[in-house]
Order: sequence, then C-alpha cells, then structure tokens
Amino acid sequence: MLATAQALGLLLDAAHRVDGTERIDTLDAAASLGRVLAADVTSPLDVPPMHTSSMDGYAVRAADLAGASEAAPRALPVSQRIPAGHAATPLTAGTAARIFTGATVPPGADTVVMQEMARAADDGSVAFAHAPAAGEWITQQGADIRGGSVILPAGTRLTPQALGLAASVGCGALDVVRRVRVAIFFTGDELRMPGEPLAPGAIYNSNRFVLRSLLAKLGCDVTDLGIVPDRLDATRETLRHAAGEHDLILTCGGVSVGEEDHVKPAVEAEGRIAMWQIAMKPGKPLAFGNVRRSDAALGEAYFIGLPGNPVSSFCTFLLFVRPFLLRLAGASDVAPRVYSMRADFSQKKGDRRNEFLRARVNDAGGLDLFPNQSSAVLTSTVWGDGLIDNPPDHAIRAGETVRFIPFSELMR
Repeated sequence: MLATAQALGLLLDAAHRVDGTERIDTLDAAASLGRVLAADVTSPLDVPPMHTSSMDGYAVRAADLAGASEAAPRALPVSQRIPAGHAATPLTAGTAARIFTGATVPPGADTVVMQEMARAADDGSVAFAHAPAAGEWITQQGADIRGGSVILPAGTRLTPQALGLAASVGCGALDVVRRVRVAIFFTGDELRMPGEPLAPGAIYNSNRFVLRSLLAKLGCDVTDLGIVPDRLDATRETLRHAAGEHDLILTCGGVSVGEEDHVKPAVEAEGRIAMWQIAMKPGKPLAFGNVRRSDAALGEAYFIGLPGNPVSSFCTFLLFVRPFLLRLAGASDVAPRVYSMRADFSQKKGDRRNEFLRARVNDAGGLDLFPNQSSAVLTSTVWGDGLIDNPPDHAIRAGETVRFIPFSELMR
C-alpha cells in the first residue's frame, strides 16, 4: 500500500490541465465561482487612478495651516466643493476645498483635514485648530494597484473578491479554463434510489448524492451514468462509453478484491491501473489509472475508483479527487490549509495506517472526536467540522497538538 503523500504525489504528477478555454463576462462569472483563470489579468490603470480623500473634510496646503492650534486657529475661505465623482480644479493658495470621501484631491492640496477638526463659519470660511502634516487622510494614486501589474495570475480560482478586483481595473471579461468533464457511475446490485422500495439486502445510494454535489461544487461538467450492474461486461461497456467524451471517469464501489468487485479487472481490460490501495483509514481501496478511448488518437481518459463505504468515498474524494480535479482545471493552489489544534480527547491506540478522524471544534477551541469512526457512519461527516490527519501507529493524548483539516478547506 502506498502512503497517502506518495499516492497524492502520483495523482498530481499525472494530472495535466485540460485543453480549451472560454471567455466569460465578469458580471456573469458570479455564477461560475471556482472557475480557473486561463490567463493573467493585468491592470491597465492605477487604482485609485488619482489621489483621493479618505475622509469627509477639507483639502488644504499644509503650509497654509502651519502653527494652527486650539489657542490660535487659522481660518481659510472655501474656494470649491468636491463630491466624489466630480472633477477638481487646482487649489488656490490660502484657501480650502470642501471634500468628501473618495473625491479627487485637487492639484496643489497636499493634505486633508477631517471635518471633525474644523469649524465652518457663516461667512463661508472654515477655521482649523490643527496643523496637519502633509499626506494626512489622502489615499495616493496607485496605492492599491499599479498600472501594468498582474493582479490575478493564471491558475487563480475565481472568488467574489477576485471578481471585485477584476472589476476595479475595468476588466469586463475573463478567460477561464473550460470545465472539466467527469463521468460518474456506481456499482452494486444492492443499491437503490430514495423513493424506491427497499428490498431485503438493499441500501439507498447515498454516495450518488454526496459525490455529485462535490463535483458540482468544483464546477465540473458531470455526466451521471447511474448504477451499473455487478457484471464485468456491463462495467467494461460503461467504461468504454464514458471514456469517449470525458476527462475523468469516477466510479464508486467495486474496487476491492471480492468476486463481485468488477471495476479493477474492467479497467485493466480497457486500460491500466497505475495505483491501487492506499495506507489510509478510511479509504484503503482507492484505484487510479487510465481508460483507452476508441480513437487512439484521442488518447486516454483518467480513471479514479473510490471505495463504496460512504465515509471512505467522501474522505478519499476530498483528499485525492478534489486536488486532482483542481489540477486538471489548471488551479495553481490545490492544497487545503492545515491547522494545528488541541485534541480534547484521548485515543489509546493508533492504527497502522494514516487515519483521518472526524472531529468537531468545541467551545473551548479544542477538538472533540466523533465516538464511532466506522467508514459506514455518514453521520460523523455531518456532525464534524473536519478531519484530523493522524500519522500511522500514533496514539493521541488529550492536550496534544494534532493536524486538523476543516471541511471548509476541503470543499472550497
């Protein structure tokens, strides 16, 4: 069995960005969050494009208020009024300009006095009891972005703040990598869909709902091929069909070593298996390989086979399939953030495999462990906030620091 780090490295080394890009409207991209930029976004301008006031107040020349104090205030006539979005004329020496937050600082002014530090008089003048330094309350041109700089490099996943940044430099459209095309199917004669009667020995197919939702969250173009009978010929036929138009074939179930587990021999007949079995718990039977396309010139489709137990398929998807798909989509950052946190529980015996334990953050800022860590207990994934990455043969003592990966990191 491969160690988890080795297995992930193998998958990521094999993943190459899919061909094809598309141009989307920046405003409409709000419905495409998570898409990956195919090209750098470079700013054509400075942001802000001019010196602006960061306060409501008065734009002045600092030299005109030298020596002003509470005991000896200095009064200046107001020569202009500058709301945000309006042009400013050069400031006449010995005068002040009434200015508002975000407005252009007039040429000649070198500081802004906030209105709380000034007192307007009925004759149109304003008195200052404060001698400001040059540059106070002024946001300099280009303080945020310099024209010609790359503000969003290729490989960036679109977020609401990334879209705002693109809009701030006037970018009306974005070049993104096309969606990764994924075919998914499920094996197991015992599987039924919710709403169908549950015969003796049958179970409802929860994995279909979990995995489809996770694929949708990653922005994949998904073809759901449903439940495939537990037969080698049916599995091979489905693999051949799926390989034609998809980048990745994802299966769930049938990758173990039982007589009714047909996925592994089917992939070996239609392509090849490059990896099988990982030293992790839950999720040991994880398979990776390729399936040939009918037209050899079109190459091969990637294949990943997930275990059938619901927590196993959930964890292996988050830890292996998610970064693999992000790499196919061209994302530069595929690793989740890992946090060091305090374990508020003890686990007397470690497993020989790398364990991923479902845990929840408690009110004291530590981690509680779900009492039943079985790979069949999907309840633990709803109760928990994330996974503790526990090394092989390591018993956890209460109070020690452990590696914690929040679900929020694994699902972004």
